[in-house]
Amino acid sequence: MTLTFKANNPYNSFLLLVYGLLLKLPMFLVPVIPKEQQVDGFLYRAFLSWLHPFGSSLPIIYPLLAFVLLYSQAIIFNKLVSDLRLLQTPGYLTGMSYLLLSSLFSDWNILSAPLIINSLILWVWARMSSLHNAQNPKTTLFNIGLAIGICTFFYFPSLAFTALIIFGLLITRPFKLAEWLLALMGIICPYYFLLSYVFLADKWQGYHFPGFAITAPHIGESSWSYAAIIIVAFLALLGFIYVQKNFRRQLIQARKSWNLLFLYLLIALFVPFINATHSFQYWIISAIPLAALMGAAFYYPTVRWIPGFFHWLLVALVLAISFLVK
Repeated sequence: MTLTFKANNPYNSFLLLVYGLLLKLPMFLVPVIPKEQQVDGFLYRAFLSWLHPFGSSLPIIYPLLAFVLLYSQAIIFNKLVSDLRLLQTPGYLTGMSYLLLSSLFSDWNILSAPLIINSLILWVWARMSSLHNAQNPKTTLFNIGLAIGICTFFYFPSLAFTALIIFGLLITRPFKLAEWLLALMGIICPYYFLLSYVFLADKWQGYHFPGFAITAPHIGESSWSYAAIIIVAFLALLGFIYVQKNFRRQLIQARKSWNLLFLYLLIALFVPFINATHSFQYWIISAIPLAALMGAAFYYPTVRWIPGFFHWLLVALVLAISFLVK
């Protein structure tokens, strides 16, 4: 399977769809209705309220929307990895890795606020990676900040991704105060309109500003899931080693994109520690950068059986977690 997705075959997009449907079949068999959490933003709460009349009579709509998000994120991220030349040749291993990784944990297949903002954060990373040749960087930076601001309306701790903008600017562009201010204005802009509405509508009493809470994140999964975490961590480390070994062979822009991706991963791993709600589903924001490293671990080994072995081992764990864990 890894050899199939390693090739840049246009039919692999459809094969990836079938692959994802087979891996995620359990989420359709037992649909999970998402519940509001303390740190969920008002846009996510409003979205769930809007879906409730449909979901109460047709609960399969929730896993269907979650799958559309997961599959679209896999395809978009895979294309970005190819376009930015993060790997030496284009293929579909990154998209495969994302669908495989997200299938290992049932909480990651729920229509959650972090799953929704994954698409926005992915867009932010892509725009940051293209800043070096942006014809109008000021507009791009404002839009990047705006996307982060909107993310906080779905999941407030995602404000931590402001660090991706700060360090991303240090990596990709020479310091220009105007550009930094524009990115900051983009983040503030959604709050300006929100507070203006709250003030004009006189809804101060009903509005609760979300906050941070320093907590120990929840990793209370089964022993099968702990095994999956260990294997994923090993593959991510292996992928990191391969990327570092081939770093000097890559274009400067590809190196900067990898550095931004490493920063993306560090922030994503930090966010659950400032989360007031104990749930494993918030770790899904780390799935995108982890999938890139797993894709590298499947791509670089010259011994063909190694990627295949780890791939089918993870598939076996998906089956075990889906059908043996209750």
